[in-house]
Amino acid sequence: MKKFAYIGCLGFLAVITTEFGVIGILPQIAEHYHISIDKAGYLLSAFALIIALTGPFMTLLMSGFDRKKVMFAAIFMFLITGVVSSFSPPFWLLMLVRILPAFLQPVYIASALSVAVSKADKKHSNELMGIVFSGVALAMVTTVPFATWLSSIWSWESSFIVQSVVSVIALAGIYFLLPSMPVKEKKSYGSQLKILVQPTFIISTLMNFFMITAWFSTYSYFADYLNKAKGMDGTMISYMLFLFGIIGVFANWISGKMLNKNIAGTTAFFLSGTILVPVLLYFSNGNLVATIVVIGIWGFLYSPSFLNASTYMISSVPQSLEFANSLATSFGNLGVTLGTTVGGWMIITKGVEYNPWIGLVFGILAFIMMGVRSMLERREKSVVLCGE
Repeated sequence: MKKFAYIGCLGFLAVITTEFGVIGILPQIAEHYHISIDKAGYLLSAFALIIALTGPFMTLLMSGFDRKKVMFAAIFMFLITGVVSSFSPPFWLLMLVRILPAFLQPVYIASALSVAVSKADKKHSNELMGIVFSGVALAMVTTVPFATWLSSIWSWESSFIVQSVVSVIALAGIYFLLPSMPVKEKKSYGSQLKILVQPTFIISTLMNFFMITAWFSTYSYFADYLNKAKGMDGTMISYMLFLFGIIGVFANWISGKMLNKNIAGTTAFFLSGTILVPVLLYFSNGNLVATIVVIGIWGFLYSPSFLNASTYMISSVPQSLEFANSLATSFGNLGVTLGTTVGGWMIITKGVEYNPWIGLVFGILAFIMMGVRSMLERREKSVVLCGE
């Protein structure tokens, strides 16, 4: 039922606004707290690291609870984060309230995806998951650039006010539009954990990790990159975030349709951006029009990355949707952490203009993992045929 998918998308909008809303204001936060940009980047990387370390365990722990209550509790934590952060607390407290909702983010995503496909025909499941994940692109086209623009004319704290408002709207949507959804049959922990020893799933997990690392080595410092490498001011950067996001909404819709037909081919197509975009950014140099075109291409190829990575992983273990997705979320966020960390190191040692080349290296590693999985699947298929 598409209604459930759109409710999940609404909550995802709040989640992504909170997680990635800081990307456009990291320079202001660094200036306010008198810290370096890489330390300000901890607000993103620490959030992602908590998700990576606790996501699967939290999802298993909450797998027997009513999905509506789980989704509501998760978004409520995001609301608390936005409210406290808007008062510009000491940096240690800002870090703390950023970390708390991270424990429930994978649980929300797994629950939202499960709810979206719960009453749908299997052939439409990837499309419905695409609707849920379109919350990522919608945040990039609406709340994230709006929050960045607002912070450029007012204060960085206003960005967190935007996050709080979005969370309130999402809470209302979940409370009033989503029916109670108790879990009727809880899977045993053992039946879910057994996917951890399946070679194709392990390789798919590594692909996810390398793919997200590739994208976030530059995207985490989107504002800093466009400012220092391309000479854009805060207002122009907010326009670029808007362009990035509006193209991303379309890209998620296209990706959802493509995934229904060919998961590996679709994933490879969008993953190619990790290699193509660094080259295009380099050759666009200081040309504003060329840079804007490249940002549009960047937004199109990047935006469905979480959808593609999750779908690619789940396709290797379709019987374990929620747990597999929690692992996809965890390793994706581990990729965010590594990408942000390595990107911050590159900024300090060489300069932000070199960051896209990190993405190219990790993108190649992701392609290698896709090749290894394809080889394993062919071998498994030949063994089955020989057995017959």
